[in-house]
Amino acid sequence: MDLLAILADSGRGALGPVAAIYALAAVGLNIHFGYTGLLNFGHVGFMLVGAYGVAVPVAVYGGPLWLGVLVGLAGAGLLALLLGLPTLRLRADYLAIATIAAAEVLRIVFNAGFAQPITGGVYGLQQFAGAFYALNPIPRGAYGVGPLAFTERDLWVMLVGWGAVAVAALGLFLLVRSPWGRVLRAIREDEEAARSLGKNVYGYKIQSLVLGGLIGAAAGMLLAVDAQAVTPNMFNPGVTFYLYTLLILGGAGTVLGPVLGSVLFWFLLSFADSVLRQAIGAGYISPQVIEPADVGALRFALVGLGLILLLVFRPEGILGNRAEMRLEEGASGAPRRPHRRPGPPAPSQIEEVSR
Repeated sequence: MDLLAILADSGRGALGPVAAIYALAAVGLNIHFGYTGLLNFGHVGFMLVGAYGVAVPVAVYGGPLWLGVLVGLAGAGLLALLLGLPTLRLRADYLAIATIAAAEVLRIVFNAGFAQPITGGVYGLQQFAGAFYALNPIPRGAYGVGPLAFTERDLWVMLVGWGAVAVAALGLFLLVRSPWGRVLRAIREDEEAARSLGKNVYGYKIQSLVLGGLIGAAAGMLLAVDAQAVTPNMFNPGVTFYLYTLLILGGAGTVLGPVLGSVLFWFLLSFADSVLRQAIGAGYISPQVIEPADVGALRFALVGLGLILLLVFRPEGILGNRAEMRLEEGASGAPRRPHRRPGPPAPSQIEEVSR
């Protein structure tokens, strides 16, 4: 087997446009789940709204691309409000049910025949990102080292994608160290303690849901622009669970966790795919045991097995804090009762949230 080719394939997967897009989407999900404790199982719905928001004004109505970006962001903000206003006063599992149901409803509606004049139905919309690629300053050609090379088109999407990830990560770094971010972490740890200090827990949850949804919508826009096409079935529930996978892999509740998780997830996925295909081609694995058509599914099984091992030996992820992620212990390691009655907050909580 050609080890250099395997590493090149893995490097393209780890650094390519899709890895950047998933990293950006995971940063938004990290605000929901990692910092606020919101169980959003329909994050892909924000990506769908962002993708169609940027595609419909251009492909259907002939508008400019910048208008599509504004429409996508506005649609994601509206979706967050529609989901959050009726559910965030209830238990966390209601938000989980509402978000996964809303994402599936959106996918089905956008697939429906009556929506085809606007959404394209199952055929989707194509060729709407010409203005984006017209701004590409990179000359035509391939750029990289040896077999690890990218076209000028992919490199342009990577520059924008990883640039957006850097901006989102830097913004998150500043936000979580502000009073606003400390309140979010307090809500994640103990909602009643934050409420007893006079914090509007409901309002902070709404803000978190909207902010994370906007970042998710931006990732959906980049996904649509990269493919130059958008269909509803691109945004199935599995996308959300891939985001949770790489978020858990890198470490939820950390600034760089989603970024590292995305790089490792796509590296391992591409590595497994390349190794299996080369092993079958070289005759190390008989096609009667594993057919080439089965490699796509088997690589996910192998990466899933690795994730299980990670959860067994390091459940907080690579960059995560075990004390913050464990449900039975607080950040200081002291035992926490899962169903205690509301009482006065601990002095450490008062100091943390009041700063």
